Amino acid sequence: MEFRTKKASRLIYVLLAAPAILAAADYPVRHDHVRKGCIGTVTIDARGVSYREQARKNKRKHPHEWTWNFEDIQQLELSPKRLRVLTYKDTKWKLGADREYTFDALGAADFASAYALLKDRLDQRFVAELADAGVQPLWQIPVKHSGRISGSEGLLIIGENRIVYQTSSKSDARTWRYEDIDNISSSGPFGLTLTTFERARSHYGDRKDFNFQLKAPLDERKYNDLWRRLHFRSNQ
Repeated sequence: MEFRTKKASRLIYVLLAAPAILAAADYPVRHDHVRKGCIGTVTIDARGVSYREQARKNKRKHPHEWTWNFEDIQQLELSPKRLRVLTYKDTKWKLGADREYTFDALGAADFASAYALLKDRLDQRFVAELADAGVQPLWQIPVKHSGRISGSEGLLIIGENRIVYQTSSKSDARTWRYEDIDNISSSGPFGLTLTTFERARSHYGDRKDFNFQLKAPLDERKYNDLWRRLHFRSNQ
């Protein structure tokens, strides 16, 4: 009887866990291309990302329909209103540049709910352009993120497993796992640079630096603790 009870309990656990394993979400989107654009649905699940163009009366002979498994995605950028899929395929008319697909969420839809599905499933190719509200701060500091033309202001939050840049500036927010950060450096108590594995648009294939001006001095103890956390994670 005890064996049957334990077996039944395991079965119940598997059934309860199954929806999380098989979870999938659909998002109404617009996909822009050279000539106008099209409306369709992006689906994100445990295997990857797919897009299907919405059926229309005057539809194209070959409506857009693509599926990318995660291993076929070179970089996946996720913000509340935009999803960008960078593939490994060449674009001939762009002299071999890797082909990318951009999808904008329509109406009240947003991609924020997909973050929970992706945050622990993808590796360094995942770029989370949003602030994870669930990260509990070990410490935090007000900052300005210096940009090429203009910057943004916000809060840099150091958590146990992640670093968050929280800002109201569109597409400038970030959440990084320690594994997503290659290095940190500082020019003094009022400066901090995070070198990430995100691709820098200005230099093909290069890492991207996030330079922060600190509005309060960062003491050496906190900096050294952050460096140790990063170094420990990268060597696990």
